[in-house]
Amino acid sequence: MNIDPFFWDFISNTVYGALAIDALWGAYCIVVVYMRIGQNRFKSEKKQEEFLASLEAPLEKKDFESAAALCDGDRRALPQLALLAISRRNLGLAKVQELVVDRFQRDVLGDLDHRISWINNVIKTAPMLGLLGTVLGMMAAFGKLASEANVKPDQLASDISFALITTAIGLAIAIPATICVASINVRIRKMEDMVFAGLNDFLDRFASAVTPVRK
Repeated sequence: MNIDPFFWDFISNTVYGALAIDALWGAYCIVVVYMRIGQNRFKSEKKQEEFLASLEAPLEKKDFESAAALCDGDRRALPQLALLAISRRNLGLAKVQELVVDRFQRDVLGDLDHRISWINNVIKTAPMLGLLGTVLGMMAAFGKLASEANVKPDQLASDISFALITTAIGLAIAIPATICVASINVRIRKMEDMVFAGLNDFLDRFASAVTPVRK
């Protein structure tokens, strides 16, 4: 069965378009994840320690307004969690600890996991779209062989070329995306360790500030 040239152009353009959309969406999600990680963490442990040190004095004086002012406007995870703890200090230490950990896992790590799931979908679908192009290209080539008595090699070249190109594009999308996901997971683990270390430090100081002094 020989495929109509106009119909074949539509099919091939659709496969190329799907691969392009897949690649663009994967690249967008990768860029967003890298940006979110950068926005949520301090550039270094030293910077984080400096921030925690700035909170020490107002917390020792139980000056929660000043401590909250230091956190307000800072979009990084630790300052926002500290601000949440300060604003909900009337709940008690145990509930505040549970609240900030849950908020970090849900709002920060949950958002990153959501984006990574989309990248993993791109990694899975790109080779499948490439394989679809391969199958369609080979179907078109064998269709010409079956419908025409004398088929010249150049008549099959475009179909076979399409089959190979789509496979290569699918792999070219999936392989870099896989490497990026591995790099992202390392960065997330480092961010998670840093935030939890800083959160434990803050909660120790926060506990001293909210615990009533026994006479």
